[in-house]
Amino acid sequence: MRDHETQQNNSDLIDIKSLIGDADGGDYSLDDIMAEYGHPAPPPEKPEEDPEERFNTIDLSRLPRPAPRPDGPVRPQGRVVAFPGSCPAPAVEEGEAAPPQPEESLPVPDEPKEEKDIPEPVEETSTPVIPFPKEESPISAFIKDLSRKADDYADHMFEADEAIDKKEVRRLERLIPGTDQEEVDDEAPPPPPFWHRVRRPEKLPPDTPPQKLAWKYGRGLKWMRTRALLVFLLTLLALGQTLAPLLGLTWAAPMDRPDVQCWVSVGLLGAGTLLAIDVLLTGIARACFLKFGMDTLAALACGFTLADGTALALGEATPDRLPYSLVCLAGLFCLLHGTYHKRCGLRLSCRTAASSATPYRVTLEPGLWNDRETYAKWSGPPEDFGSQIQADDGAQRIFRRVCPLLLLGGAAFALQVSVGGAHPERLLWALSAQFTTIAAFGSSLAFGRTFHKTARRINPGGAALAGWPGISASRQGSCVLITDGDLFPPGYVELNGFKVLGDYSSERVVAYTATLIRESGSGLTQLFHDQLRSMGGLLRRADSLQCHEGGGLSANIRGDQVLVGSAAFMKLMEVKLPQGLNVKSAVFCAIDGQLAGIFALSYVLPDTVFPALEELMLERVEPVLATRDFNLIPAMLHQRFKLAADKMAFPPVERRRDLSDPDQIRQGTLTALLCREGLLPFAESIAAAKRLRWATRLGAWLCCVSSLLGMLLAAYLTSVGAYTSLSPLNLLIYMFTWLAPVWFLSGWAHRF
Repeated sequence: MRDHETQQNNSDLIDIKSLIGDADGGDYSLDDIMAEYGHPAPPPEKPEEDPEERFNTIDLSRLPRPAPRPDGPVRPQGRVVAFPGSCPAPAVEEGEAAPPQPEESLPVPDEPKEEKDIPEPVEETSTPVIPFPKEESPISAFIKDLSRKADDYADHMFEADEAIDKKEVRRLERLIPGTDQEEVDDEAPPPPPFWHRVRRPEKLPPDTPPQKLAWKYGRGLKWMRTRALLVFLLTLLALGQTLAPLLGLTWAAPMDRPDVQCWVSVGLLGAGTLLAIDVLLTGIARACFLKFGMDTLAALACGFTLADGTALALGEATPDRLPYSLVCLAGLFCLLHGTYHKRCGLRLSCRTAASSATPYRVTLEPGLWNDRETYAKWSGPPEDFGSQIQADDGAQRIFRRVCPLLLLGGAAFALQVSVGGAHPERLLWALSAQFTTIAAFGSSLAFGRTFHKTARRINPGGAALAGWPGISASRQGSCVLITDGDLFPPGYVELNGFKVLGDYSSERVVAYTATLIRESGSGLTQLFHDQLRSMGGLLRRADSLQCHEGGGLSANIRGDQVLVGSAAFMKLMEVKLPQGLNVKSAVFCAIDGQLAGIFALSYVLPDTVFPALEELMLERVEPVLATRDFNLIPAMLHQRFKLAADKMAFPPVERRRDLSDPDQIRQGTLTALLCREGLLPFAESIAAAKRLRWATRLGAWLCCVSSLLGMLLAAYLTSVGAYTSLSPLNLLIYMFTWLAPVWFLSGWAHRF
């Protein structure tokens, strides 16, 4: 029966196809006709589904379709054609479900259509209106946004805490040492004030080798010392000449004559001037290049005093006073004495710098750690030392700015009180008094004596300061890098023995350990290299070296995963250690997760480390531990050696490697040269530079203040003709009063 129905349907289809084929200009397709006669067209074959597009598409056939209206005519299902300008949907009464939109289909010509089947068009009574959103106040919007963020934070505030394994966190805190992070200020620095003048870099002398400079400064040094002693004897004679009348002593004839006393005073000053002629000529030559100094004023004081004494001796009237030869001779002695000390200090520093072909350079690097100027020690040639050591010292730089004003002021006051005050006969006396008072005694001692004593203080440690440019830059230095060799120089770390575990050979374990330590640049490199050479072993080639914060190293050597580090690092990497292990300082080696060797070390801290750190902290210089030995951590230094590790900065491991990189380019100002290992010479050079700078500048300003006050005092006393108040002895007492603090400063700076 089913076969008969199938044949009947097929015959109907054949008849329909023949009808379509015979009709001319037919507008109906096969699908339309089959749909009209109740035979829907088979669905088109679906293309093969792409598995990647499977989750990016939506199957619309699975969505529920709305049911047709129950009271409307059932329209045939055929091809749907969308016509423009279709009629709007009929109105829906309140409480009634919205009917689905009827689909438009092709009209069937043979089926009559009734009027009731055609829905009546509904006219639009009003256009649709979209409400405009109300404007919200900023305060309300801010409160809503804040509430939304608070709710979102409250929903997620416990998620991170719940996901953390607290036991693991405590384990990492116990095994990994804490580090200090840098505080880098990304904000631009404020612009300098408008009165701030940018100083041009000073042109330094040519870079002369230290050996040549040492010979230059040492030439004629003994003769200068002898000349200073001779000037001191002349000063004592002038002092006796001045004190004799005050003590009631009388001179034998013809020494009792006033004019003869003036000639004696002039002769003593002339002899002293000849003995110190080289220093005075240096001051005059400096004035030719507009670099006035106290030696220039001393030369003028000697000249005006000689002229005043000669005028008194040759004058018609009987002299009632003595020239200021006593004060000038005392000033010449101080000038020679300070110059002698300075040349001794320069010679000693140059000899120390020349004692090593490749000394350690101490430079002040700008912004190296925590955006602060940091001292760094590295091996290099003694470049720039010869040029910096010949530069003008700090006292001369201050005098170059103050002395021209003092010179003009002294000349102006002398002319004012003599010519301007209708007393032209007082001109030479006023000039002699003004310039003798202005030429401070401590001008050459402020730096010369201080520098010599400081150089003698640090010379036994093999340190030499590199002139005033490096000393002046020490004002900004606030940090210092301390490496493995500073704390433990060669010979202060020893290998007490080692033990090999498992089936590994001793040469292999020692070679693996020495290779990783050498690649890391640790201070233990020489120690393990010597042990490997004594065993006849060779270093290996390590790949993918990593330095871990937990205190260890890891690398691949010939396919083996090698770990080298402390006991805490082995526990961190879950390497089993022997029970009852009691080794204070050791290096462990593990191969492929199994412990292979233990190396017992003995650290002996030099006694000089404690005073060195104390000197740095007294000068407010923060030590920064840039160590590469994984055993040297603050906890170990505090527990074993009682060092103040809490006052030291301890950067992360990668930052420590960058700071202690020997190949890093250093472009800071040279502060000193070191010819010996250890932390003590390093710390002494930094402390000496800071104290020398402070003492020199303070002494120079004290000299300037004494000169200014003396100029004003001399101007007043010469204007009223008070020679008794401005006598050579009173003026000498005034000059020595201001010399005392400078003398004490020069003897204090090196005591640290």
